[in-house]
Amino acid sequence: MYARSTTLMCDPARIDEATAYMSDEVWPAMRDMDGCVGLSMMCDRESGRCIATSAWRDRMAMQASAERVHPMRERMMERFGATGDPEVQEWEIAVLHREHTTGDGACCRVTWSRADPGRIDEVLDIYRTRTMPRIQEMPGFCSLSLLVDREGGRAVGTVVLESRSAMEQTREQARMVREQAVQSMGIDIVDVAEMDLVLAHLRVPETV
Repeated sequence: MYARSTTLMCDPARIDEATAYMSDEVWPAMRDMDGCVGLSMMCDRESGRCIATSAWRDRMAMQASAERVHPMRERMMERFGATGDPEVQEWEIAVLHREHTTGDGACCRVTWSRADPGRIDEVLDIYRTRTMPRIQEMPGFCSLSLLVDREGGRAVGTVVLESRSAMEQTREQARMVREQAVQSMGIDIVDVAEMDLVLAHLRVPETV
């Protein structure tokens, strides 16, 4: 399974409009594309940062969709006051696990990291055996995913929690998990963000 993430900086006052556009117009169009298995969207309502991620059956389906997806991205930028160039990245979905379904008010903690490309498989093994169990113990835990770019040695991990209060309650636990990951995996943490999960139409099968 593969994924394409698109990061936009939108007008914070228009986040709800952007979410409705993704749900009512973009998702119906994308779910009919060959190989599409889901769409999610996370937003930071203060900064206007939005990350939309589409999931695909394989790399070929993801790449074949690029020409059809591009005009949708352009329309979103025009309609919702996006500034700068969109950041588009392609990933392998290495880990995905759901424990509970999400409801209104769910939040995400997103962690971007970098590692030696030659150690990606080792990093994934450590993540599954040491990091995942600690994340699953967090109050309000719903699901997690880890996307990787093997050639670039990049990864992005997302933990979905049931509420903003759960996000706040688990900040210290999350910090300790990151510190352990740096030591055990030999990775560098590039960025950490807390965002609202505003769209979750994922049909990606479990990988663990």
